Amino acid sequence: MNIQIFGKAKCFDTKKAERYFKERRIKYQFVDIIKFGMSRGELSSVKNAVGLEAMVNTEDEDYPLYKYLASNEAKLDKLYEEPYLIKTPIVRNGKQATVGYCPEVWKTWE
Repeated sequence: MNIQIFGKAKCFDTKKAERYFKERRIKYQFVDIIKFGMSRGELSSVKNAVGLEAMVNTEDEDYPLYKYLASNEAKLDKLYEEPYLIKTPIVRNGKQATVGYCPEVWKTWE
């Protein structure tokens, strides 16, 4: 299992996701999405796993600007340029991914 957690340092759900894997002694790599962002390949991989709209933080103040972008490619570019619009945590296990706190899915990965 190769777990990556993309999250924000002050995100409560990200902390819960980290605790989930720590308690089970499952190694993971944490990536601060605000500091380091995600590569285009990582974004595409997550988009293919969960869908583009599931990745977007609809609570963010810039969401109204995002939702009026015409194409999915433009929306993906916006998420790449402004990672604070991404809903966290994103947990990846190879080509599988989840957005948000999803222990019921992670349990199937063990």
